[in-house]
Amino acid sequence: HSENQTLASITYQNYFRLYAKLAGMTGTAATEAEEFFDIYKLDVLSVPTNQKMIRKDWNDQIFRTENEKNKAIINKVVECNKRGQPVLIGTTSINKSEIYSKLLTEKSVKHSVLNAKHHEKEANIIADAGKLYAVTCSTNMAGRGTDIKLGEKNLDKENKEEKNKIKELGGLFVIGTER
Repeated sequence: HSENQTLASITYQNYFRLYAKLAGMTGTAATEAEEFFDIYKLDVLSVPTNQKMIRKDWNDQIFRTENEKNKAIINKVVECNKRGQPVLIGTTSINKSEIYSKLLTEKSVKHSVLNAKHHEKEANIIADAGKLYAVTCSTNMAGRGTDIKLGEKNLDKENKEEKNKIKELGGLFVIGTER
């Protein structure tokens, strides 16, 4: 053994470039198409859904101050929660998720906070984010790859009734806090 051994390292980008063909699938690649081309020389192709889109995408709301934005978000969560409609608040950082958690606690709204610290536990919590009265505040890294289903994970007759009630309430209400 030599004392002057060097450990080789390579970036993921350069490692992937060693392959003749690259392919992958994600729901978020279209927004990063320029980066995929710049880094990997890959084109991004959007494949349309096989069924008509039923999700309602609302226009962004712009606020003058952070406090006004936070107040509007919390008011919307409280409004949905009173009806039983599940809510997912998406944040870009642990700090932001903790801010929303504090605001929800001040309004006595029971909720879960996911910040990618405990992956297995968080996957179970995110899987339940579509249940009646669920309020989940999550960073964009938490619970990745886990489906959120309306109602309970295991659908029996009672759970199908819950799923239908949630659909009547408008489904899972998702709030993205950053743009």
